Amino acid sequence: MSKRYLFTSESVTEGHPDKICDQISDTILDALLNQDSMSRVAAEVVVNTGLVLITGEITSKAQVNFVDLARQKIAEIGYVHGENGFSADSCSILVALDEQSPDISQGVTAAQEQRDRLSDDELDKIGAGDQGIMFGYACNETPELMPLPISLAHRMSRRLATVRKSGELSYLRPDGKTQVSVIYEDGKPVGIDTILISTQHTESIGDITEGNAVQQKISGDLWKIVVQPVFADLTIKPDNNTRFLVNPTGKFVIGGPQGDSGLTGRKIIIDTYGGYSRHGGGAFSGKDPTKVDRSASYACRYAAKNLVAAGLADKCEVQVSYAIGVARPVSIFLETFGTAKIDEDQLLEIVKEHFELRPAGIIQTFDLRNLPAERNGRFYQDVAAYGHFGRTDLDLPWERTDKAALLKEYALSKSAV
Repeated sequence: MSKRYLFTSESVTEGHPDKICDQISDTILDALLNQDSMSRVAAEVVVNTGLVLITGEITSKAQVNFVDLARQKIAEIGYVHGENGFSADSCSILVALDEQSPDISQGVTAAQEQRDRLSDDELDKIGAGDQGIMFGYACNETPELMPLPISLAHRMSRRLATVRKSGELSYLRPDGKTQVSVIYEDGKPVGIDTILISTQHTESIGDITEGNAVQQKISGDLWKIVVQPVFADLTIKPDNNTRFLVNPTGKFVIGGPQGDSGLTGRKIIIDTYGGYSRHGGGAFSGKDPTKVDRSASYACRYAAKNLVAAGLADKCEVQVSYAIGVARPVSIFLETFGTAKIDEDQLLEIVKEHFELRPAGIIQTFDLRNLPAERNGRFYQDVAAYGHFGRTDLDLPWERTDKAALLKEYALSKSAV
C-alpha cells in the first residue's frame, strides 16, 4: 500500500525583518572582506520600529562606514516609504562592535594540529572557529537538486519581490512570506496541496478601498502574476484541489520592522532545506569563512550534491562536527535514506577522499575570502535572502557539480575490484 503524506516548507521575502538583518550582516561582511580578505567577522543586527542595532565582534584592517552600508541595503530592499514605519533615511542606527576574543583567535590562527606539531600541512593551519555540527543535503526532486517544497517557496518569494520592484504590483510592500505544502506518495512529490502567500500591501489599491475588495484584488493578482509564472515550467502544478490562501487575517498593511522585530540568524531553516533535512543549528549570515557554521555547511552541500549528481544516491545528507581550534573534523557521517546505489561505507570513503573538510581547505576550494570581481563587491549578501543553496540565479562554488563525473568513475572502479 502506497504511503501518502504532505510536507511543507516556507520562505520569506528580503523585506522580512529577520532577512533585513541577515542582509545587513552580510553586506558588512562583503565590505570588510573586499578591503581585508583576512577579516574576522561575526556581525549581528537587530531591527525594530525606526531602529537598527549593529553589534558583534570584528577584527579587520578595513575601514568601512557601517551606518552608510546599513542605509544603502535597507533602501535597496525597498524601505524608502515613511508609511512603512521604517525607512532607510529616517531610521536610527546604533553601532556596538567589539574585537574577536583572543582566546578564539589563537585557535583559529594556529590549529591544534600545528600548535602540537602534529602536522606541517598548510591546510591544517586554520582551526575551526567554533565547535558544532553542520549538515549538507541534496536530492533529485528538482534540477537544482533541492527538495521541492523549499524550492517552490523560494521561487514565489523571489517573484513577489520582482513584481513589487518592477512596479507590476506597485501596491505590494517589502515584507512577505510564502508557504507550500507538497503531496508525496512513496517519497516522491506528486502534487500541490496548499499554497499560502502573506504579503504586505497598501491600505487601498487605486480606487479600491473596501477590505474584502482589496483582498480579492490581491488574491487574483497573486495567482495570475506570481503563482502561475512560478509553476509554468514545472510538471507538478496546482490543480482544482489545491488550496490558495492569501493574507488569511484579512489584510497585511503594518509589516517589516514596524510589525515585528528582526534578528540575524533567525531564519536558518529557510536558509537551508526548509526542514526537509536536519540542521546543525548554527546561522550563516554575518560570519567570515573561518566560522564553520557557514563554510562547512557549504562544503557538506557540495559533497552531497555531487554524490546525487553522480547518480550514486537519490538523496544524500552529509554531517560533519568540529572542535574549536582543531582543523580536522571530529566526525563525518553520511545518510542516503535507503537510496544509495552502492554501499554507504563506500560513499563515506568517497567523501573523505575527494572533499576537503578542513576550514582552510574549504576556504581554498571555494575561494571564500576573495570575492568575485564580476560581482562588484557583492557575494555573501546575495545569498542572505532566498536561500544559500539551489540558487540557479547565482554562480555559487558550492553549488557546482564539477566532481560528479569523477565520483561516478571512481565508484565504478572500486565496485569492479
